[in-house]
Amino acid sequence: MISALTRVADGAARTPKRLWATAFALFFALAASWSAATPLGGSPDEHAHFIRAAAVARGQINGPEVMVPHTVAGIEGEFAETGVQLPQWYGQLPKQHECYAWKEGTPASCAPALGHSGKTVQVTTAAGRYHPAYYLVTGWPSLLVEGPHGLYLMRLASAALCSALLASAVVTAAEWRRRSVALLGVFAAATPMALYMGGMVNPSGGEIAAGVLVWTALLSVLMSPDPRLLNRRLARVGIGGLVLINIRPLGLIWFAGAVSFALLLQQRGVLGQVLRRKALWLWTALLGVATAGALLWAGAHPDNSVINTPGTLTMKEAARQTFGNTQTYVHQMLGYFGWLDTPAPAFTWLVWWGVLAVLTALGLVYGRGREVVALLGMLVAIVVVPVVAQTLQAEKLGMVWQGRYLLPFAVGLPLMAVMTAASRSPEGGFPWRRLTGFAVAGLALADAAAFFWTLRRFAVGTSGPWVPFSAHWAPPGGWALWTAVYTAAAFAVVLPALARDRDAAASGDRLQHDAARRGQHRPRVPAAG
Repeated sequence: MISALTRVADGAARTPKRLWATAFALFFALAASWSAATPLGGSPDEHAHFIRAAAVARGQINGPEVMVPHTVAGIEGEFAETGVQLPQWYGQLPKQHECYAWKEGTPASCAPALGHSGKTVQVTTAAGRYHPAYYLVTGWPSLLVEGPHGLYLMRLASAALCSALLASAVVTAAEWRRRSVALLGVFAAATPMALYMGGMVNPSGGEIAAGVLVWTALLSVLMSPDPRLLNRRLARVGIGGLVLINIRPLGLIWFAGAVSFALLLQQRGVLGQVLRRKALWLWTALLGVATAGALLWAGAHPDNSVINTPGTLTMKEAARQTFGNTQTYVHQMLGYFGWLDTPAPAFTWLVWWGVLAVLTALGLVYGRGREVVALLGMLVAIVVVPVVAQTLQAEKLGMVWQGRYLLPFAVGLPLMAVMTAASRSPEGGFPWRRLTGFAVAGLALADAAAFFWTLRRFAVGTSGPWVPFSAHWAPPGGWALWTAVYTAAAFAVVLPALARDRDAAASGDRLQHDAARRGQHRPRVPAAG
């Protein structure tokens, strides 16, 4: 069985194009399964992003400001939303989740059906201030198909974008000599929450996938130099950076953070070689233009919301509460679905935590001065960044931080750890192949468990039967179909990590070649008399 899986993995990873196509198809199957298995509007603020995407696709980049009363985390206020002109049924989207969100025992079957009125009216969206690039990519299917089918197609457009970015990260990691170890970092970074958001119409999905690509390509450029691959790796950094920067202003901070940490890990003399490449300056110019455009957009679209935060929510109190929520934010980066009301099962968290802990420990053991500083710095940043960010904004916006906001940056932890260990550990000094096999199998099983657990919550509620045969709500095609698709894709996508590493493959080829030569020139033995 193991040899058969290895042969399949070797075939999938044989050429970059084949590997990219295979990885794209499997990541798309995962993200698309989330697209189908989540009720419309069943993820954080998706109704606002649906409306924003449909409006941008129709050329409505801006709109009048409309003050809308809202209550968030028990704090009342008026949110500055953007008015757009869309078919009347879009105005029903904000009500789709109200009957079951934050009510874990209630299935999604209570959601009212969407109407069919095509009459154009003004509807509002809280996402109207966001840069239009992501919404142009995801909103065009709404021009082709009306109603729920168009919304599902919009989700699939987002899934395709995120899958393309993740597939490029897989190809980049596979270029390392110790391919299996580098790929393990990518799969550990692609948490169930990352795949879940990738299947929704939400900028977080694109941010996270772009973050994985940026980190993987940057570390490959500076830690595993190869002049033949440098231009294409710089292109991947540039493409990931353009997506990251053009989604939300935070993307610029995450990109700058990835560059700073990657420079700490560079091999001696590599930076000089990179600076002499024309491709670097071309992509730097493009990223500079994108940064200027993103900052101008953000400056021209301020948030004029008025939140009645209590006087007791001082900066000190916000810092204390945020620090106390660190474990919750980490859980949210691994898997907290629905409207943050459906945590992944404990099995998923324990497996992912275990893999991340082992990888980080190995990175610290094998790393040297700057590498150890970078890993420890990342651990500190995962705790400190939310504290600083929310402390600065709490008096104006309230306690709004979520773990997924940091995920485009935090994915750097497993990637730095595995690539440090891959480049520093001696040959034959650690059973990497065995560790990789157990780790990717555990991650695949934990990922599938999170999907089934969440689908069950939507189908029958958390108090319903473990196997939702009598589902109150079912996705298109039924829950059994998407559970099977997701489970198969979760195990198949990690197969490239089981392929022979480049040094092992080269050694095997030399052995076969030497054996063939010995067979051709074997001395002749006289026949027995």
